[in-house]
Amino acid sequence: MATPSRKTSTASPQASKRALPRDPSSEVPSKRKNSAPQLPLLQSSRPFVEGSIVRITMENFLTYDICEVSPGPHLNMIIGANGTGKSSIVCAICLGLAGKPAFMGRADKVGFFVKRGCSKGMVEIELFRASGNLVITREIDVAKNQSFWFINKKSTTQKVVEEQVAALNIQVGNLCQFLPQDKVGEFAKLSKIELLEATEKSIGPPEMHRYHCELKNFREKEKQLETSCKEKTEYLQKMVQRNERYKQDVERFYERKRHLDLIEMLEAKRPWVEYENVRQEYEEVKLVRDRVKEEVRKLKEGQIPMTRRIEEMERERHNLEARIKEKATDIKEASQKCKQKQDVIERKDKHIEELQQALTVKQNEEHDRQRRISNIRKMIEDLQNELKTTENCENLQPQIDAITNDLRRIQDEKALCEGEIIDKRRERETLEKEKKSVDDHIVRFDNLMNQKEDKLRQRFRDTYDAVLWLRNNRDKFKQRVCEPIMLTINMKDNKNAKYIENHIPSNDLRAFVFESQEDMEVFLKEVRDNKKLRVNAVIAPKSSYADRAPSRSLNELKQYGFFSYLRELFDAPDPVMSYLCCQYHIHEVPVGTERTRERIERVIQETRLKQIYTAEEKYVVKTSFYSNKVISSNTSLKVAQFLTVTVDLEQRRHLEEQLKEINRKLQAVESGLIALRETSKHLEHKDNELRQKKKELLERKTKKRQLEQKISSKLGSLKLMEQDTCNLEEEERKASTKIREINVQKAKLVTELTNLIKQHFIELDENRQRLLQKCKELMKRARQVCNLGAEQTLPQEYQTQVPTIPNGHNSSLPMVFQDLPNTLDEIDALLIEERSRASCFTGLNPTIVQEYTKREEEIEQLTEELKGKKVELDQYRENISQVKERWLNPLKELVEKINEKFSNFFSSMQCAGEVDLHAENEEDYDKYGIRIRVKFRSSTQLHELTPHHQSGGERSVSTMLYLMALQELNRCPFRVVDEINQGMDPINERRVFEMVVNTACKENTSQYFFITPKLLQNLPYSEKMTVLFVYNGPHMLEPNRWNLKAFQRRRRRITFTQPSQ
Repeated sequence: MATPSRKTSTASPQASKRALPRDPSSEVPSKRKNSAPQLPLLQSSRPFVEGSIVRITMENFLTYDICEVSPGPHLNMIIGANGTGKSSIVCAICLGLAGKPAFMGRADKVGFFVKRGCSKGMVEIELFRASGNLVITREIDVAKNQSFWFINKKSTTQKVVEEQVAALNIQVGNLCQFLPQDKVGEFAKLSKIELLEATEKSIGPPEMHRYHCELKNFREKEKQLETSCKEKTEYLQKMVQRNERYKQDVERFYERKRHLDLIEMLEAKRPWVEYENVRQEYEEVKLVRDRVKEEVRKLKEGQIPMTRRIEEMERERHNLEARIKEKATDIKEASQKCKQKQDVIERKDKHIEELQQALTVKQNEEHDRQRRISNIRKMIEDLQNELKTTENCENLQPQIDAITNDLRRIQDEKALCEGEIIDKRRERETLEKEKKSVDDHIVRFDNLMNQKEDKLRQRFRDTYDAVLWLRNNRDKFKQRVCEPIMLTINMKDNKNAKYIENHIPSNDLRAFVFESQEDMEVFLKEVRDNKKLRVNAVIAPKSSYADRAPSRSLNELKQYGFFSYLRELFDAPDPVMSYLCCQYHIHEVPVGTERTRERIERVIQETRLKQIYTAEEKYVVKTSFYSNKVISSNTSLKVAQFLTVTVDLEQRRHLEEQLKEINRKLQAVESGLIALRETSKHLEHKDNELRQKKKELLERKTKKRQLEQKISSKLGSLKLMEQDTCNLEEEERKASTKIREINVQKAKLVTELTNLIKQHFIELDENRQRLLQKCKELMKRARQVCNLGAEQTLPQEYQTQVPTIPNGHNSSLPMVFQDLPNTLDEIDALLIEERSRASCFTGLNPTIVQEYTKREEEIEQLTEELKGKKVELDQYRENISQVKERWLNPLKELVEKINEKFSNFFSSMQCAGEVDLHAENEEDYDKYGIRIRVKFRSSTQLHELTPHHQSGGERSVSTMLYLMALQELNRCPFRVVDEINQGMDPINERRVFEMVVNTACKENTSQYFFITPKLLQNLPYSEKMTVLFVYNGPHMLEPNRWNLKAFQRRRRRITFTQPSQ
């Protein structure tokens, strides 16, 4: 135990504990006392972080009677031998903080965690909180398998406890925060997606995991909407296509309907035409009426004077209208003059605008010319400076020749290197062919083994299933477990298989062989009890019988025709051979030939062997208990069924060694190829550098002449620009003078236009008022002359008459009949024609038109629905874009920080590792994950951390370093890691321990629990560590008898007295 005494102090009485652990050799528990005195290192004055564990109390819990543990605020090392109760403290933390039993991977019921023989158990956890510590108590009832919860000694429910724990960001179900012993292997089995979720919950901001869940939900709804839009679009296209197919029929239907409508209109117009004929007869009658009117007119001639007066007034009215027309003509002429004046004014405005634009263009041109002159002068200055700094290029040719020679030499080296690469590739191809040949031989050996397994599967299916389970669960057994005997036996000669199968019963041939009783019980409980498989199992003797010599030498028995003992006929693993020698005495049973059978009586009498095999028979020899006579029985040998397949294991081992040698050579060739490629790459790089240098020298050689030409060209351009000058002040003065002249002209035109409008308006208004008054007087006089009242109208003969039909309606035809024929003959002919055309449209179904119309309505409705779905889809995409930005950017930063610390940890171990955010498709948010890639050897590439690729120790190191990378970023108040260093080699264990101490003992880091059964010597420690030793045994003191101060005094006396002795 590497705990320097200078850093330890004696534990307090509260740290002692007492329990009844199970005795490994018996199912009945024996009374034991155990204690966990804490040896805290000098504590920091820094208080606990919010949610850290201040105290753990256990009663009747697993191995403990009563125990109270007070951890420190930083790194807590819990050390003790296997079985003392270290992991029991981990279980207490999990269950006390509302964790499920399944989180530990030990039992599925909480009652199993109560100490054997007790009806109740209790776990109490005190958590640090700035507002006052939180004490959570869980009492467990074994009989009911129930838990009773208390917070600060007040009864509560599990839900309230879970809420309080979650508020402190404690996640005992998260492997990134809480890693029990039985779950260490599962961390490497976490998928990338599960690891990302655990990391988000452990160290991400509270809203990060919520945003991730929202993104996954939004993406799922987006996919549903995309699918819905796609389905509706496809359905809409099908509907449109279907309507297109029936469109021609619908058009023919409506064309037929148009013919029928025309027929209906013709039939409606026919009565109108008949009415017109009748009306003409009415006109003839009307002529008679006109003659009568003439007579009436003659009677009215007496009114001629009045009529003449009216005619005079009418003539005067006409004169007035003529004068009005003349005045209208004058007004029109005046309007034309006004318009002309306005056009002249507009032209003046346009002229002024053109002058201003021309002035602006000249100003811009002058500014642009000045800017270009400035730029050219600056360019000339830069070129002249560059020309001054250009060195004399007359002596560059020797340098160019030297570089050319170097280029030729590098080309030769590259050609030589390429040749060596080709040779290495050919050598690699040859080795790969040899490797394939060896692999094929090994596969053929494996196929022979598969034949054995096929026979086992066909005859004993349960045994075969048990073999498959054993191969996947060998880590559950402490000692060696052999597969069924029939699979492990390898006959040296197939023809001798019948002796073994007749000597060993089939029940034992299919039996599994164990070296440990405990392993066998574990196997049978799982296979027989849980899986209900009928299998056999046996235990090999503790002392091996495999190499025991027979009681008689084989040379003595050769005279009787014996050629071997049963043991020498086959090979088998040592436990199997030991069991068969012990149980069936195969090292004492000889095998003979036909010659043995011929002299069998002599063999029985002289050898006194109990079992004998001849070529085709088995003899069993017994001595009578009563008469002491020798009795023998013989049976014919059965044909061998299972052991006829022989696998030469020695040759297979030779092939495996040959394969290893080939792989070693392949690795050497590959290393050589890599070196050659690096050399070729280096030569290529040097070749490029020399070519670039040569190019630069050649450019420098011609640079001076080019600079002089550029300077000369720029000076010429500058001279031309300076000559092309413009006097802006003169141009502005001229433009201002022209604008003033135009404005004077405009003012004169506006004055003339105003006078013209005013003069005509006054004159016209006066004439209008005068004429209006005169018209009123004339109308008044006309009414007086005609004796018309105020409500009477003009006489009937002065009004326009419209013929009417007898019923009082207008005789004009409706507008819809205007384009139709006007005679009965034409109407009848057109009716016949239209009816013939309508009869040509046959086979038309009105249902098709109804369906077409219905589909048109459905298409319109579906189009609106699709538009709404697309709007909804756009909204979801907008939501996804917003939430993604809030989630992905912080997540990338978080993963980058983890990668930085993880890579630094691996670099300090002379290894390589990286953490990145992995996603196959950027839009599949449920497929995002964290990928851990590691490399423990310089000759390999980075490989993803999986349960299969890396060894157990490498997985443990990777897991531990990932958790340490989370330590400084973690929002959780504490982290628990149980026996993760067991699979590590001493070098990695020491490095990882140093990182744990350095990281967990920093300021502003959360509490850390590190559980281990052992430590290396001379490890570094920190003053902020707390070491908890767990002791277990029958002679431990009771907790109330433990005195910390007395222990410290005794320790000091021993320390002071040792030097004097």
